[in-house]
Amino acid sequence: MGSKYTKRYSEEYKRDAIELVRSSGRTVTDIARELGVSSESLRGWVKKARSAEAAPAVEHSADARDEELKRLRKLTVEQAKTIEILKKATAFFAKESDR
Repeated sequence: MGSKYTKRYSEEYKRDAIELVRSSGRTVTDIARELGVSSESLRGWVKKARSAEAAPAVEHSADARDEELKRLRKLTVEQAKTIEILKKATAFFAKESDR
C-alpha cells in the first residue's frame, strides 16, 4: 500500500523517460526537473533498466562458458586417447628396435 503522496508512473512513461536520459546527453537532474519527476526516482529507473539489460549478458556468458567447458572436456578425452596410443606405439617400436 503506497502513500497517498506517492505518484505512480506507467511503464511506458518510465521507458520514455529513460530513453530521454540516454539519448539527450543531458543530466538526469535536468530531465527529471523538466518532466516533474524526482531525480532520485528517474535515477532509480535508469539504474534498474541498465541492470535488466546486463542480466541477459550474464546468462549468455554462462551458456558460453558451459559450451567452452564441454569443448575442452571433449578435447581432453581425445588428447588422452592420443597419448595412450603414442605410449603403446613407443613401447612397440622400442621392443622392435631391440631385436
